[in-house]
Amino acid sequence: MPMQAQAGGPGGGRRINAQMAIIVSAVVAIALIIGGGVWYAGSTDDEGKDDTASSSGGTGGKGGTDEKGGEGGKSAGGEEKVPSDPSSKVLFQVPAPAVSKEDNSVVVSGSWLTDKVYAKSGIAEIVGYDPDKGGKKWTIKLDGPVCTASKHVTDDNKTAVVYQPAMPTKAEPSHGCTQVAVIDLDAGKKLWTKTAGDRPISFDNVTISGATVAAGSTEGGVAFGIAKGDILWSPKTTDTCYDAGYGGGEKLVAVRKCGSYDARQLNIQTIDPKSGKVLSEYKMAKGIEYAGVVSTNPLVVAADVGDSAGDGSGISDFFSIDNKTGKLLNRISAPGEEFAARCDTITKIEHCSGLAVGNDRLYIPTEEHEGSGESYSRTNEVVAFDLATGKQTGQRADAGDGYTITPLRMDGGNVIAYKRPPYDKGGQIVSIDGGTFKQTTLLENPATEAVRDVEASMLPEYSEILYSQGHLYMSQVYASEPTSADEKEYLAIGFGAGG
Repeated sequence: MPMQAQAGGPGGGRRINAQMAIIVSAVVAIALIIGGGVWYAGSTDDEGKDDTASSSGGTGGKGGTDEKGGEGGKSAGGEEKVPSDPSSKVLFQVPAPAVSKEDNSVVVSGSWLTDKVYAKSGIAEIVGYDPDKGGKKWTIKLDGPVCTASKHVTDDNKTAVVYQPAMPTKAEPSHGCTQVAVIDLDAGKKLWTKTAGDRPISFDNVTISGATVAAGSTEGGVAFGIAKGDILWSPKTTDTCYDAGYGGGEKLVAVRKCGSYDARQLNIQTIDPKSGKVLSEYKMAKGIEYAGVVSTNPLVVAADVGDSAGDGSGISDFFSIDNKTGKLLNRISAPGEEFAARCDTITKIEHCSGLAVGNDRLYIPTEEHEGSGESYSRTNEVVAFDLATGKQTGQRADAGDGYTITPLRMDGGNVIAYKRPPYDKGGQIVSIDGGTFKQTTLLENPATEAVRDVEASMLPEYSEILYSQGHLYMSQVYASEPTSADEKEYLAIGFGAGG
């Protein structure tokens, strides 16, 4: 397929960077191990479209004045109802797929929740399950494993994935992530599959904004119309910069790379999803190699400035940017030794976990530290940063002794968070009031050993966690050969509150 020209803008055109293609396979392999997003569909924004939010970073409405008179801190309420009995039971478990010694491990990232189905990627397939009973409603077979998946879902429950054109073999462990497809989650159908480029581009990431599917790579970014898969814009062979990836949702934001390694110029561009035209741009300081899009509206970007995080989180600072002008509003310092949010800024671009954005605030967890009890337990807190001032608001939500708390997404003006339990308890889902920071327990899992073992294998940093209306779904992003023939491993588990 010939490459199509695209409207230019600041930072140069969107090009095919052919020499970088050599390292794509190695970078993708590393990123697939690190990566893994969490996806949720359900709430509605002001325009009537789904406002997707997740532990990959959630968006939410703007609050008013909080109880202390601070701007932007008032809870706007949420859609999540408090169950009469938050004690949950196991609804179903999905056994882990068989992985051969030759394959070693396979990517199974991607899960989505609609009113009708809980959908989860398996090995070279996507399966839709009954949300309450776990029975298979449909199966979509793919030619090869899923490489990456959009965390966004359209208002009519369509999403996008990237996958390989064939199953890996010993002779060819990767066929490239060249296939872009749109999935109808309610109908259980693959609507179309497309490639781009005379020599098909291997894509690192994919997202959705409006009626556009955008996929990025070291060879540049390509946008497809979600209805038929027609190419809307794509790289020019004369371009000197390239779109490494995109953040989607309410806006479409490109992380555009110019220059060589160690002399990198990153441009954060809000672009028109239909034409690719640059609407605004913020130029990050030279030398910053990677950046992740936490939220597109408000626009918040994370980066490890000077490789100073030192903990593998990919974050040392957050940048709050004005979408309309491209002006930097604030730079928020979040040292890796103090805060526990993570971003896979190498290739996944918007796969950030352990944080949420709403009420004009950024909510992130602190690192674990010793608790106040006598059992040498560990704990942490969720804190809030004001995007207007760049400073902490003073609000803190304590996990409690033995628990560690992780924000998942916004629910209106509230923060939905997961509390990883101590060894003798079940995990919890809580709602943190955006104004008072009071916690309300929405769900608490069984404390039996068998359930705890499954839950403990799905840490929020490295798995997918979806919660909606008394239902919790946890799943893996990587399937591996079992460590023991007797050990039972699971791809996903569903919980439901008692009432």
